[in-house]
Amino acid sequence: MTQAVTPATTAPDSWLSALHGSSERLAAVVEGLSEEALARPSFAQGWSVARVLSHLGSAAEICTALVLRGLADDLTPPRQEDNVPVWERWNAMAGPELRAAWREADSRHLSLLDALDDSARSSLRVPYFSGPLSVLEYVGYRLSEQSVHAWDVDIALNPAAVIPAAEVDLLWDRLDLVATRFRDAHTLSRLAPGSIAVRLTDRPRTLCLLLGTELHIYPCEAAEPTGTLSGSAEAVLRLVYGRNRPEEDGVTATGAATLPDLRSLFPGY
Repeated sequence: MTQAVTPATTAPDSWLSALHGSSERLAAVVEGLSEEALARPSFAQGWSVARVLSHLGSAAEICTALVLRGLADDLTPPRQEDNVPVWERWNAMAGPELRAAWREADSRHLSLLDALDDSARSSLRVPYFSGPLSVLEYVGYRLSEQSVHAWDVDIALNPAAVIPAAEVDLLWDRLDLVATRFRDAHTLSRLAPGSIAVRLTDRPRTLCLLLGTELHIYPCEAAEPTGTLSGSAEAVLRLVYGRNRPEEDGVTATGAATLPDLRSLFPGY
């Protein structure tokens, strides 16, 4: 059985480095874009490029406040009365102003994380939307948001865009968490029970997508597979995040669950 690496056994520096790298790449993609280009649709359904930057910028501002709250030993969870004014302010911005505001908020958030000493990294709990998180868990959530939404923007401007391999490898470590939370219950009920063998064409990993009362992706051989899913690690990752491009990604599914079934199972966010 191939063992998965979990975020709990991966150094925080690797995740922070990937978070920095994703931010820098997105900054390079949107730098100099005209207001018209910023208004172009991104891959995130219903969101323009600028709307993605608004989402990431408001999240950076809110998350900076949450990290500071954790540093003050305050585990009060995020509150609507705090978040709504932030979202409204960001939604009112547009174009180059929005791009500059995202860059500033993102830089402030990353600088705060970079400044955490060893003691804070081991003891800090961040009162996140899903509950109090360790630094490692928290940065995992932030990379998940940043990396995938950066691709949403990049692919709108560059048809050959991919999520970089270093980020893909880290995000696979927590893909079971994403798959479990962001799956369509009706489709899961229709496909279950099932056991889909997952073959990554560019990684020596064997995995199993288990479809039952709940859904999980485990690092194991499917005992009696009802289907097979194959593709590159990057493309299969995006499928689970609801970002499959059936004509371009080279992902195939055979057996009881077709590719349209799996696209329905993983609608994304």
